[in-house]
Amino acid sequence: MTEPLTDSEIALLNGVLDLARYGPPNELLLMIDAGVPVNLTSASGDTLLMLAAYYKQTETVRALLQRGADTGRINDRGQTALGAAVFRQDGDAVTALLAAGADPAQGSKSALDIARFFDLPDMLALLE
Repeated sequence: MTEPLTDSEIALLNGVLDLARYGPPNELLLMIDAGVPVNLTSASGDTLLMLAAYYKQTETVRALLQRGADTGRINDRGQTALGAAVFRQDGDAVTALLAAGADPAQGSKSALDIARFFDLPDMLALLE
């Protein structure tokens, strides 16, 4: 049986998630290089990659991809990192995610669905 996390461990992990959101990327990358899982996931299924994409942390997105972040993870709302980048209209992150193999049709709220629903023709062009 696994021991429950302590309050300080939970605070540390929440801090890692915040680094994906707000940076700086080098602090997050030091933690990953020291052993924090690159696919660390929040309670709602958001990965570091999803958070970085949603908060337009393009440099962090690229660095996480270089460290093997999974582009195929889907959060509890059916969203992917690619969908987050499309929603935020971050063409550089979209391009990096596509180059890393992200599937525009993946998820119940796919990147393609998001581009169409929010009428984002520039994003749709990148995806197609």
